[in-house]
Amino acid sequence: MNRAGALSERAIILAPRGRDGQIAAMILKEAGYPAEACDSLPALCAELEKGVGLAIIADEAIHEADLRPLVAFLLQQPPWSDLPIILLTQRGNSPERNPAAVRLGEILGNVIFLERPFHPSSLASAVRTAVRGRRRQYETRTHLDDLREGEQRLQTALRAGRLGSWSFAVAQSALDASEACKRHFGRRATEAFSYADFVASVHPEEREDVQAAIAQSVRTGEDYHAEFRNVWPNGTVHWVDMRARALKNAAGAVDQLVGVSSNITARKTSELERESLVSDLDSERKALADLTQTLEQRVQERTVELMKEVAARERAQEQLLQSQKMESIGQLTGGVAHDFNNLLMAVMANLELLRKRSIDDPRAQRLIESAMQGAQRGASLTQRMLAFARQQDLKTNSADMPALLLGMRELLERTLTPQIALTFDAPGGLPPAQVDANQIELAILNLVINARDAMPNGGTIHISVDRKAAGAERKLAPATYLRIKVADTGSGMDAETLKKAVEPFFSTKPIGKGTGLGLSMVHGLAVQLGGLLELASELGKGTTATLWVPVAQQPPAVEEAPAAAPTPLLNRLATILLVDDDPLIAMSTADMLEDLGHTVIETHSAERALEILDAGQPVDLIMTDQAMPGMTGIEFAEVVRGRQPGLPVLLATGYADLPAGKTTDLPRLSKPYRQEQLQAEIDRLLKGA
Repeated sequence: MNRAGALSERAIILAPRGRDGQIAAMILKEAGYPAEACDSLPALCAELEKGVGLAIIADEAIHEADLRPLVAFLLQQPPWSDLPIILLTQRGNSPERNPAAVRLGEILGNVIFLERPFHPSSLASAVRTAVRGRRRQYETRTHLDDLREGEQRLQTALRAGRLGSWSFAVAQSALDASEACKRHFGRRATEAFSYADFVASVHPEEREDVQAAIAQSVRTGEDYHAEFRNVWPNGTVHWVDMRARALKNAAGAVDQLVGVSSNITARKTSELERESLVSDLDSERKALADLTQTLEQRVQERTVELMKEVAARERAQEQLLQSQKMESIGQLTGGVAHDFNNLLMAVMANLELLRKRSIDDPRAQRLIESAMQGAQRGASLTQRMLAFARQQDLKTNSADMPALLLGMRELLERTLTPQIALTFDAPGGLPPAQVDANQIELAILNLVINARDAMPNGGTIHISVDRKAAGAERKLAPATYLRIKVADTGSGMDAETLKKAVEPFFSTKPIGKGTGLGLSMVHGLAVQLGGLLELASELGKGTTATLWVPVAQQPPAVEEAPAAAPTPLLNRLATILLVDDDPLIAMSTADMLEDLGHTVIETHSAERALEILDAGQPVDLIMTDQAMPGMTGIEFAEVVRGRQPGLPVLLATGYADLPAGKTTDLPRLSKPYRQEQLQAEIDRLLKGA
């Protein structure tokens, strides 16, 4: 794989049947990702050789195809590369139901399964995750290149000193010798040279002393140094100088010798032939010894450095994997909450209509009310999920945090048992916080409930607020923040539990006693506000949760006296154009509107709605979903405003799913909503029109 290809982030799509390939390419291009469709497996393999970020493959395209070229490409990837593949399966052919899909995933390696038909946002989310992983692979490649460059510099230094390098693993009696070191013993670079070969090559008169010196170094941890004769395979005798530093393991025992070798045959021959030059030769040997010592040292320093780099890389890799896991869970949670909101919309709409049609049946009313309460609890759960995924629609304002905390005192005290004491430290004079007051109250209530549940036999909960400067050391923008602390004297958490505490759906409570979303919701809210959640805990000594929130630039708004109740709006009957790509939601919404007396024109795409308007159909109001294929609700509203500026448009959303950097002044109604909320919003818009 060439370097230009490795840097590519484009998606190659193989879905030759129908228009799946073109549709997927269009979705990804609209989401900002380069994408190309191909019509055969050979064409896909050809594109892979050019370089890609990921591949999207329909399972029917490779079900009976010859996969050997594709598998060969995947096996030939460099160590840093693991090409992401999104495998599009048919409905009902998920891996849990299709062993063949599991086997295919094992063959292809890094596979994400996506069942068709899929929502465009699901495909874009899967591609976004794959591209992020691919970028991390490119970063790993850069780190490996740096390590290789460092190794090359070390080898250059060894060659400059005409030295060979070697290492001896004590436990395995394994010798690893460089090419230069092998040459010092008359061996070629390709020849095997084991520790047994080394011992056999030492001159018989010096063999016992050489082995004793190695044993002495292993036993005492002293540096190893020996000069001895060795017999080459061709029978000639040569002299070699070997030095090493003893490296110890965590237990303090020597488990490896790492050193250098040099051929000193010429010097030793000169010593024997020229006794008169002994002093000069001694000086030369000392100089060589000093040079060799400096190069041990360098080898050892470089070895230690490499070990530190490897450890740092392993830590970074572990952090990266954890970050990717949490990010993937967050994206999945947000998508599930979005779809769940749509389902709840249909459930609640039909329950409200049923309630009106069964007024005279008390038992039916009780059943409907129970179902409605369950649906509302589901809506509350999705809000927690969206808070964790950082996709809830926040309305931040300047808030007096001490006043907010003290205002919650009565509510919090009612939540606690008589055995638990609640204390506050909320001094005046603190700057206001930029928060969503309703969400921050919910977060504090969650923290207090967690503290209560950790103290079944009673204890103390202390809530305090102060201000503190923070910055990059906590991965925050440098600024002054308010810290809200909720500290308890409960059972606390061990290190392993604390590490998982903010993960979604993780809970230490019994089944049915908690959703596992309390702390994850607080964490998601804090991050979305521009702050963070810190947890400190020790088993048996309690837990302290610290919520960092940004300081507001404006003072809190002065509460005005409540105005007189407005006169209820008359329910003006209107012709409403309803646009929603989900038939179930569209049908439920249309039923609610018709129950209110309105005339409804139902359509499932923005394009079809524009055709109706262009045909001259009189319409009093448009109600549109946001997330639709082809044209979003906001884009549709902009076109309508250009053609009929006075026509009101109401945007209905499952969550805060506006594109990054996109804002709108359209009136918005968050799903799931009640019929009275729908009626009030329509009356307001019709009155304004």
